[in-house]
Amino acid sequence: MYSRIKLLSWIRITLFIVFVILTLSPVIEWGFSWGLLAALLFIFALKGSVDLLRKKTGVRPSRRSTRVWKRLLTAVALLISLIPPILFPQYRAPEVTGEYEVRTAVYTYTDPNRVEEFTDTGERRRVNVKFWYPVHAEGKYPLIVFSHGAYGVRESNASTFTELASHGYVVASVDHPYHSFYTQSVDGKVTMINADYMREVNDSNKDGIYTMEELYGLTQKWMKLRTGDMNLVIDHILEKAASSEDPVYQLIDTEHIGVIGHSMGGAASVALGRERSDVDAVVNLDAPFFTELVYDRKINDLAAKDEPYRVPLLNIYTDDVWRQLGKNSAYAANNTGNPNFKDAYTVHFVGAKHLSLTDLPLFSPILANMLQRGQADIDKYYCIETMNKLILEFYDYTLKGIGQFAPQAVY
Repeated sequence: MYSRIKLLSWIRITLFIVFVILTLSPVIEWGFSWGLLAALLFIFALKGSVDLLRKKTGVRPSRRSTRVWKRLLTAVALLISLIPPILFPQYRAPEVTGEYEVRTAVYTYTDPNRVEEFTDTGERRRVNVKFWYPVHAEGKYPLIVFSHGAYGVRESNASTFTELASHGYVVASVDHPYHSFYTQSVDGKVTMINADYMREVNDSNKDGIYTMEELYGLTQKWMKLRTGDMNLVIDHILEKAASSEDPVYQLIDTEHIGVIGHSMGGAASVALGRERSDVDAVVNLDAPFFTELVYDRKINDLAAKDEPYRVPLLNIYTDDVWRQLGKNSAYAANNTGNPNFKDAYTVHFVGAKHLSLTDLPLFSPILANMLQRGQADIDKYYCIETMNKLILEFYDYTLKGIGQFAPQAVY
């Protein structure tokens, strides 16, 4: 009996030592997903050490039922600890091609003109922003403001932000509280997605839940909140760039501003290009032009506005949106034949799905496939790295006046 316990104890200790060695080597890149497994192996090793220190005479055989329950609990604990590394596996970061080292900084801005509509406390709306910026860089660099998708987070396109910052851009990614899956302010307050908003978005994708007029009202409500947050961020940055000694703000060239967003964030970015005279370039990642639509009561449907869009615009679409252009009235303004957007650049990634234009398929392939109902046919690294290259070239051309921009129609 004692020899069996001694063998198990050494196995437990050895497993923990091997795990530590692997985390110190290139095999395992330490991250939050390994935390539970590390804790469990440490507990096993600790128990093994205690068992080895016990005297042989102090060991008593346990009942069979007890041993079965212990093994069952151990198996369950091991299974649970393996879920995070399976759900969030290690992955190769997309290529970063710029010369500058990139760092990040987080700020929380309070809007003095808006009351938080998702609470009844009367508090002012607070918006959290994360910056990606170049270090060891001289001069000032264009500002890029990003808005995430319906359930997104500010890190959803971190590879894009890093690539841009490495080439001399300051990227500010906006977390829209209660629209983002979760967000944390600089004082540590965590805000989760609002259940009513999540229900609205889910129901808007189902037939028979909302009338066309109700659906139009919802999209305009979402856009008002999103553009309000983005306006707050840009206005605050412009003010700080003129007065603050913060090195992040001092890097920003306020004369050259671009906006970009994915899905609902892309729709808000297109809207901001219409609203603000200081936005010089817009990138739309797989979004309908909600604010470019009007509701026509006579036909009970949505139609495109008749007003030219003057800001340089790059549209990047996946199969999920491409197949709806010209067919779904929510995408009526996106139609490639819309004369209001005759100068826009439009790119289609064949085989890509909606989340292919974010980092989620790299960060968590299983979660991405669940949310977008299937795996994309396009290689995920080809998709994200090609997209990042196109966005960089577009902003270089429109904001820095570097080179030409002539993308392929299809990738």
